[in-house]
Amino acid sequence: MSEPEHPENKGGSAAGPRPEPIRFFGTTWVDHDNGYGLRRVGTAIGSLVAAVAACFVLRFAYEGLQLSDTGSFVNVLVVVMFAICSALAFRKTWDAFSTRPADPEADRSLQGLKAIGFIGSLLAYFLRTFTEAPGEALHRKEYEAARAQYARRRGNPSTKPPKKKPKRK
Repeated sequence: MSEPEHPENKGGSAAGPRPEPIRFFGTTWVDHDNGYGLRRVGTAIGSLVAAVAACFVLRFAYEGLQLSDTGSFVNVLVVVMFAICSALAFRKTWDAFSTRPADPEADRSLQGLKAIGFIGSLLAYFLRTFTEAPGEALHRKEYEAARAQYARRRGNPSTKPPKKKPKRK
Protein backbone atom coordinates (compact mmCIF):
# COMPACT_ATOMS: atom_id res chain seq x y z
CA MET A 1 0.00 0.00 0.00
CA SER A 2 1.12 3.52 -0.62
CA GLU A 3 1.07 6.38 1.83
CA PRO A 4 -1.75 8.92 1.50
CA GLU A 5 -0.84 12.10 -0.32
CA HIS A 6 -0.29 15.13 1.90
CA PRO A 7 0.31 18.63 0.58
CA GLU A 8 3.44 18.93 2.71
CA ASN A 9 4.89 15.67 1.39
CA LYS A 10 6.75 15.79 -1.89
CA GLY A 11 8.86 12.84 -2.87
CA GLY A 12 8.48 11.17 0.54
CA SER A 13 9.95 14.02 2.58
CA ALA A 14 8.26 16.89 4.35
CA ALA A 15 8.41 20.27 2.67
CA GLY A 16 9.80 23.27 4.46
CA PRO A 17 12.49 23.67 7.08
CA ARG A 18 13.65 20.65 9.04
CA PRO A 19 14.70 20.72 12.68
CA GLU A 20 18.40 20.54 13.40
CA PRO A 21 19.29 17.43 15.41
CA ILE A 22 20.83 17.81 18.85
CA ARG A 23 23.56 15.42 19.99
CA PHE A 24 22.09 12.43 21.89
CA PHE A 25 18.54 13.66 21.17
CA GLY A 26 18.26 13.77 17.39
CA THR A 27 15.03 15.57 16.56
CA THR A 28 13.04 14.18 19.51
CA TRP A 29 13.22 17.65 21.09
CA VAL A 30 10.63 18.98 18.61
CA ASP A 31 7.67 17.00 19.97
CA HIS A 32 9.30 15.49 23.09
CA ASP A 33 8.61 12.00 21.76
CA ASN A 34 10.50 8.73 21.16
CA GLY A 35 12.09 8.53 24.60
CA TYR A 36 12.92 12.21 25.01
CA GLY A 37 12.54 12.05 28.81
CA LEU A 38 14.71 8.94 29.08
CA ARG A 39 17.33 10.57 26.89
CA ARG A 40 17.42 13.58 29.21
CA VAL A 41 17.84 11.34 32.24
CA GLY A 42 20.50 9.30 30.46
CA THR A 43 22.51 12.32 29.36
CA ALA A 44 22.30 13.84 32.83
CA ILE A 45 23.59 10.66 34.45
CA GLY A 46 26.22 10.16 31.75
CA SER A 47 27.62 13.68 31.99
CA LEU A 48 27.72 13.52 35.80
CA VAL A 49 29.48 10.14 35.75
CA ALA A 50 31.98 11.48 33.20
CA ALA A 51 32.63 14.57 35.35
CA VAL A 52 33.21 12.44 38.47
CA ALA A 53 35.54 10.11 36.54
CA ALA A 54 37.43 13.13 35.22
CA CYS A 55 37.83 14.44 38.77
CA PHE A 56 39.39 11.12 39.79
CA VAL A 57 41.79 11.27 36.84
CA LEU A 58 42.80 14.82 37.79
CA ARG A 59 43.25 13.71 41.39
CA PHE A 60 45.65 10.98 40.29
CA ALA A 61 47.53 13.49 38.15
CA TYR A 62 47.80 15.84 41.14
CA GLU A 63 49.10 13.01 43.32
CA GLY A 64 51.67 12.31 40.62
CA LEU A 65 52.80 15.93 40.83
CA GLN A 66 53.13 15.64 44.59
CA LEU A 67 55.14 12.43 44.28
CA SER A 68 57.49 14.04 41.79
CA ASP A 69 58.21 16.71 44.41
CA THR A 70 57.85 19.63 42.01
CA GLY A 71 57.13 22.08 44.80
CA SER A 72 54.05 23.77 46.16
CA PHE A 73 54.13 26.57 43.57
CA VAL A 74 53.58 24.14 40.67
CA ASN A 75 50.90 22.26 42.59
CA VAL A 76 48.98 25.46 43.31
CA LEU A 77 49.46 26.64 39.74
CA VAL A 78 47.97 23.43 38.33
CA VAL A 79 44.97 23.57 40.68
CA VAL A 80 44.30 27.24 39.87
CA MET A 81 44.70 26.61 36.14
CA PHE A 82 42.14 23.78 36.16
CA ALA A 83 39.75 25.79 38.33
CA ILE A 84 39.87 28.86 36.08
CA CYS A 85 39.66 26.83 32.86
CA SER A 86 36.73 24.83 34.24
CA ALA A 87 34.88 27.99 35.23
CA LEU A 88 35.45 29.56 31.81
CA ALA A 89 34.49 26.35 30.01
CA PHE A 90 31.31 26.13 32.10
CA ARG A 91 30.35 29.69 31.19
CA LYS A 92 31.12 29.32 27.47
CA THR A 93 29.26 26.00 27.29
CA TRP A 94 26.27 27.40 29.18
CA ASP A 95 26.10 30.43 26.89
CA ALA A 96 26.37 28.21 23.80
CA PHE A 97 23.11 26.51 24.78
CA SER A 98 21.13 29.74 24.38
CA THR A 99 22.97 31.83 21.75
CA ARG A 100 25.15 31.29 18.74
CA PRO A 101 28.64 32.76 19.09
CA ALA A 102 28.97 36.26 17.65
CA ASP A 103 32.49 35.48 16.42
CA PRO A 104 32.91 31.77 15.57
CA GLU A 105 36.65 32.25 14.98
CA ALA A 106 37.17 33.58 18.51
CA ASP A 107 35.07 30.73 19.87
CA ARG A 108 37.20 28.25 17.95
CA SER A 109 40.34 29.76 19.49
CA LEU A 110 39.02 28.89 22.96
CA GLN A 111 38.79 25.18 22.21
CA GLY A 112 42.06 24.49 24.03
CA LEU A 113 40.83 26.28 27.12
CA LYS A 114 37.55 24.35 26.98
CA ALA A 115 39.49 21.09 26.60
CA ILE A 116 41.49 21.82 29.75
CA GLY A 117 38.34 22.82 31.62
CA PHE A 118 36.30 19.89 30.33
CA ILE A 119 34.86 19.25 33.80
CA GLY A 120 33.12 22.62 33.66
CA SER A 121 31.62 21.75 30.27
CA LEU A 122 30.38 18.41 31.58
CA LEU A 123 28.81 20.07 34.61
CA ALA A 124 27.11 22.69 32.42
CA TYR A 125 25.69 19.88 30.28
CA PHE A 126 24.51 18.05 33.42
CA LEU A 127 22.77 21.09 34.88
CA ARG A 128 21.14 22.07 31.60
CA THR A 129 19.46 18.67 31.23
CA PHE A 130 17.25 19.50 34.22
CA THR A 131 15.39 22.16 32.22
CA GLU A 132 15.71 21.01 28.59
CA ALA A 133 17.84 19.13 26.14
CA PRO A 134 21.04 21.20 26.02
CA GLY A 135 20.56 23.73 23.22
CA GLU A 136 16.85 22.99 22.79
CA ALA A 137 15.69 26.57 23.37
CA LEU A 138 18.10 27.92 20.76
CA HIS A 139 17.20 25.24 18.22
CA ARG A 140 13.47 25.69 18.87
CA LYS A 141 13.69 29.46 18.42
CA GLU A 142 15.57 29.08 15.13
CA TYR A 143 13.25 26.31 13.91
CA GLU A 144 10.09 28.30 14.70
CA ALA A 145 11.52 31.36 12.94
CA ALA A 146 12.40 29.25 9.88
CA ARG A 147 8.90 27.72 9.83
CA ALA A 148 7.26 31.14 10.09
CA GLN A 149 9.46 32.51 7.30
CA TYR A 150 8.66 29.48 5.14
CA ALA A 151 4.93 29.92 5.77
CA ARG A 152 5.12 33.62 4.84
CA ARG A 153 6.92 32.78 1.60
CA ARG A 154 4.33 30.15 0.77
CA GLY A 155 1.56 32.71 1.28
CA ASN A 156 -0.15 31.11 4.26
CA PRO A 157 -2.64 33.79 5.36
CA SER A 158 -2.70 32.59 8.96
CA THR A 159 0.92 33.68 9.41
CA LYS A 160 0.66 37.08 7.74
CA PRO A 161 0.47 40.05 10.08
CA PRO A 162 -3.05 41.50 10.33
CA LYS A 163 -3.74 44.55 8.19
CA LYS A 164 -4.03 47.76 10.10
CA LYS A 165 -7.25 49.65 9.80
CA PRO A 166 -6.89 53.26 8.71
CA LYS A 167 -7.52 55.81 11.42
CA ARG A 168 -10.64 57.89 11.08
CA LYS A 169 -10.45 61.59 11.62
